[in-house]
Amino acid sequence: MPLDLVLRGIFSAVFVASVLRISTPLILPALGGLLTDLAGATNIALEGIMLVAAFSGVVVSAYTHQVGLGVLAGIMAGMLLSAILAYFHLYLNTDVFLAGIALNIMASGGTIFLLYTITGDKGASSGLASGMVPVIDIPLVREIPFLGTIISGQNIFTYAAFLLTAGVALFLYRMRMGYHLRAVGENPEAAASVGINVKHVQLAAFLMSGFLAALGGLDLSMAYLTLFQREMTAGRGFIALAAVYLGGRKPWGVLLAAILFGFADAFSNQLAPLKIPSQLVQIIPYAVTIIALVLYAAQQRARSSGQQRSMK
Repeated sequence: MPLDLVLRGIFSAVFVASVLRISTPLILPALGGLLTDLAGATNIALEGIMLVAAFSGVVVSAYTHQVGLGVLAGIMAGMLLSAILAYFHLYLNTDVFLAGIALNIMASGGTIFLLYTITGDKGASSGLASGMVPVIDIPLVREIPFLGTIISGQNIFTYAAFLLTAGVALFLYRMRMGYHLRAVGENPEAAASVGINVKHVQLAAFLMSGFLAALGGLDLSMAYLTLFQREMTAGRGFIALAAVYLGGRKPWGVLLAAILFGFADAFSNQLAPLKIPSQLVQIIPYAVTIIALVLYAAQQRARSSGQQRSMK
């Protein structure tokens, strides 16, 4: 029975491993969104940064035949776009949301234009021999039943996502710069009064955000796939922002929220054997995102009401 196949697939190590793999391009930009959000200037251009990084990585790795150069090019392109957003917002006083939306549109149209200019194809870079980041098999761990299948054999970006989550947590709650960043987000005037350069801290947050979002884009084009497709981010930059708030604006909470969305995506893939219209299957991750945000908003409202009653 197809339903039996679906259930067996969900409770398998291969499915759990796929959840981690699918969650990776959500975890990385979500961490980037968390940093700028805590700094008081949300990076709404995560979607565009991921697209630009994914495109740059594929093109540079294809023409140089060097995976490392492709990854570096993608990171630099993503950080550059984030720096442009920071400049518009911090130094030209542009609304960060409007500027971010404009950059997302520019990235969407710009990558398609460049793709067509380089390959003559507006859909995908299948004509380019893109590089692929390595998959790591961990000795001894890979021999462990069930757990070995989940942990071993993932690409480097998946391992980096978990390590960077720990790194972001360490940065925010154990390092002086992290204290400054959170202070700026909480009260920029008070932070400035004790000598913290608010704009410099927010600029640093944007650059770190661009770096993390770029890794998410590179995961899509040089690990999850080995080519660039138009609009291949498919809203992941916006889902990553949702993960920031669903995760309570905490690094490990953001990680878990991103994995929840990754689970919804992987689950939709498992429904292929069932005769369900593909359009309904495709909306599952986005429906889960909306439901999760509604529940989060309801929880926050209930908490706020409880605090107001306790104050009375």
